[in-house]
Amino acid sequence: MAEGLNRVTLIGNLGADPELKYTQNGQAVLRLRLATTESYVNRAGERQQRTDWHTVIVWGKRGEALNNILSKGRSICAEGRIQYRQWEDKDGNKRNSTEIVAQNIVLLGSGRGRDSGAPGDFGGGDSAPPADDFGDDDIPF
Repeated sequence: MAEGLNRVTLIGNLGADPELKYTQNGQAVLRLRLATTESYVNRAGERQQRTDWHTVIVWGKRGEALNNILSKGRSICAEGRIQYRQWEDKDGNKRNSTEIVAQNIVLLGSGRGRDSGAPGDFGGGDSAPPADDFGDDDIPF
């Protein structure tokens, strides 16, 4: 049987400052809210825009480093894989989330973030911990 490919590349702007947390085992996990905007012309000939919001997760030392230089408004390119998760919240409700687990983050343009220098590449290997790294009631976000 052939293997599949789970790969996504997003280019957009951060809609909020990064959120750095740590798992019960001390592993850093950085959560980014990334907005991608698409422009198109509708059937009436009017210019329209649609913005989609994505949750991007960066694990480990890369997440800690990016937390120090990223902020709301910064343009980035996030490359990684799509991950779907299900869990029960504290009230027993079933919850779902779709996240991009980033293996590579590229800083674009001069940005409006804490670092306004040249683009940088914060790539590397896949360092995501196993899915069971979180406690029963400890959802990362």
